[in-house]
Amino acid sequence: MSGKLYALSTGPGAADLITVRAARILGALDILYAPAGRKGGDSLAHSIVREYLGEHTEVRCCHFPMSADSAEKEAVWDDVSSALVREVEAGKQVGFITLGDAMLFSTWVFLLKRIGSPQWLEIVPGVTSFAAIAARAQTPLAMEQQSLAVVACTAPEAEIERALAQHDSLVLMKVYGRFARIKALLAKAGLLECALMMAEATLPGEQCWHNLSQVADDQPLPYFSTILVNKQWGETK
Repeated sequence: MSGKLYALSTGPGAADLITVRAARILGALDILYAPAGRKGGDSLAHSIVREYLGEHTEVRCCHFPMSADSAEKEAVWDDVSSALVREVEAGKQVGFITLGDAMLFSTWVFLLKRIGSPQWLEIVPGVTSFAAIAARAQTPLAMEQQSLAVVACTAPEAEIERALAQHDSLVLMKVYGRFARIKALLAKAGLLECALMMAEATLPGEQCWHNLSQVADDQPLPYFSTILVNKQWGETK
């Protein structure tokens, strides 16, 4: 089989934070599948990689619903994964792009579960959003013997509290719509002074808050908002 499928990580947002490997592959694709947040809407991932695409590449935007309807989401995952396999079997060079890193909190993982691990699949890693945030805020993710936990704010409060107590450094992802709750948990743990929040890292609308105690509970936040906590750095900086 001459076809191949590439799962390509686009990084945190800035087009020049794509890896050299991903950029090279993008320029040679026959077909690129780009996820879109809503039907008929623009694809942020596509806008990041547009400059790297070859003139012959066909772009297909696909909408992945964000609803709680599991059946609806699984039907889309089934359809897209089947389409990817069909194109590869037809001998095409196919790409699927995803924000951040393909193997972390990514829609791609649901497609991978359906596709399996064939020899014609290559997954290209990328810069994670929190690695970019740490660099932009000049705050280390972890140092020396520190433990680092990556936690989704969609988790139960008890699990988030336990992570805050057990780990030296944390990445709190999916903050959007949950900031007041997370801020209260940080305050309860005495960690507000050790935390910072960044939204839309590396994009033109980037915002950073170093003092979360001064951020209102109802502060409007972009969808891509993440909190970093480093207990040692916050105490010594």
